[in-house]
Amino acid sequence: MSTTTFETATPGRALRIGLWAAQGLLFFVFASSGLVKLLTPIPQLAAMMPWAGQYSEAFVRAIGLVDLAGGIGILLPALTRILPRLTVLAALGCSVLQVFALTFHLSRGEAEVTPLNVVLLALSLFVLWGRSRKAPIAPRQF
Repeated sequence: MSTTTFETATPGRALRIGLWAAQGLLFFVFASSGLVKLLTPIPQLAAMMPWAGQYSEAFVRAIGLVDLAGGIGILLPALTRILPRLTVLAALGCSVLQVFALTFHLSRGEAEVTPLNVVLLALSLFVLWGRSRKAPIAPRQF
């Protein structure tokens, strides 16, 4: 008589898959948002994001650089396993950025755009927690 065993995904595996999915999504959102803020002429950007036309171009472009750096930092170090602790720092930075974004938009009466900030904050905190405590990435051995 033969017995069949069914393997199920362990919580560790599900957590790791969830972390990679969150990191990929955060990379896409932050990197694309950063590139838009860096490459779009200010008048066109102001049509999409009214605040962009009310602040200096340097401020808007700086936010774009921060977004792009956060997106790259949340994925690339973990993916390459070169200085993967930078992913944890990027997740912390993205979390702080979203707290500032929430405060900024709420102070301007733009509550309708804050659900995205809340989701990005939750995903960033998930990556921060997961990659610092539950499923850290080991650095590559050279």
